[in-house]
Amino acid sequence: MAIIETEAALHEAHRDNHTHRDVNGGWLRPAVFGAMDGLVSNLALMTGVAGGAVSHQTIVLSGLAGLSAGAFSMAAGEYTSVASQRELVEAELEVERRELRKHPKDEEAELAALYEARGVEPELARAVAEQLSRDPELALEIHAREELGIDPGDLPSPIVAAVSSFGSFALGALLPVLPYLLGATALWPAVLLALVGLFLCGAVVARVTARSWWFSGLRQLALGGAAAGVTYALGSLFGTAVG
Repeated sequence: MAIIETEAALHEAHRDNHTHRDVNGGWLRPAVFGAMDGLVSNLALMTGVAGGAVSHQTIVLSGLAGLSAGAFSMAAGEYTSVASQRELVEAELEVERRELRKHPKDEEAELAALYEARGVEPELARAVAEQLSRDPELALEIHAREELGIDPGDLPSPIVAAVSSFGSFALGALLPVLPYLLGATALWPAVLLALVGLFLCGAVVARVTARSWWFSGLRQLALGGAAAGVTYALGSLFGTAVG
């Protein structure tokens, strides 16, 4: 009984501890990076315009224009990219579906050879391939995973990609504009809020990396702050030259 209980405890400990983070990032990675992109680009745009010694109304207008243009650009780009990728995958799946229909035995032998290459006994590999090939859709799914590295039932949606990119970029780009919309007339509240947002975005990114939250946050803060500083300097230089 003690042995059984010990084995059960070990099994439970293994189950609880043997977990992995989402290395692909899932929804978190594109959402956070979209927000970070909007935040950095709009902060840099606004500081660059502010460097030219313009009115705060002009800065706000620039920020809102940057938010709108960037969000629509991101959405259009994501939609086109994901739609093209999905169409390519669907075309390859159709090729595989056609081959399974025209040459089922050859495809079955190909699947058996894949399993053999991974160390499965030849006889067992042939038996497994034969059994799996009885269902055409299951066979297509397995061939797609083994040969193309994709899951036919889990293809990305262009609409979801576009909407999520639009929303995350707009949310990030809104941060440096928000103080002005709430009544601020100086640049520093916008920069301060944006820098806090950059640190928080970097800290959240640490969830899908091996870095500590403070390191990731400070790194993003430094990069975003540098971008804002450079564009402010350029804005001051060009503003003086134009003026």
